[in-house]
Amino acid sequence: MGHSGGGGTAIGLALTSPPKVSALILLAPGVQDYPWSQDDPYVAEFGKLAAADDRAGLAALGLGTWAAADTGPDAQAQITGAVAAMFQLGGFEQPDPPAYDRLHEITAPAVVALGDLEYPMVARCANSIADRIPGCRLVPVPGADHMLPLRAPDLIADLIREYTP
Repeated sequence: MGHSGGGGTAIGLALTSPPKVSALILLAPGVQDYPWSQDDPYVAEFGKLAAADDRAGLAALGLGTWAAADTGPDAQAQITGAVAAMFQLGGFEQPDPPAYDRLHEITAPAVVALGDLEYPMVARCANSIADRIPGCRLVPVPGADHMLPLRAPDLIADLIREYTP
């Protein structure tokens, strides 16, 4: 299972070690080598704020981008924690292996859950991932944004029960 960029990590495992993956549950996934639009306003703003080490600005950008359904305390805690973790990881984070052009090689049963309030750039990527994985099921999540673990925990638990032995 993987959410957001963690979806790329889960996909990488499914591609590099297929016997270790009995199913793939992806929540608003992305992969690093997807052809991300560099013209997207989020990308430019993120780059400026990260270069300036503006953590408050990054958190505000994250809330406005990823928490369209509700910017309350739970979303604030998640986004603020993600920003802090990004700076703590520094150079320790390793890129996932190239995966986008290899998605057709995945043999495990797969499902992609995607909120209908997802940021458009990520929605395009997640839909493309679902289209490229053979037999992948796409589950729309009405009223949900990128914060699927906060917005749809019961659905996620149901998918885990459905896709795991």
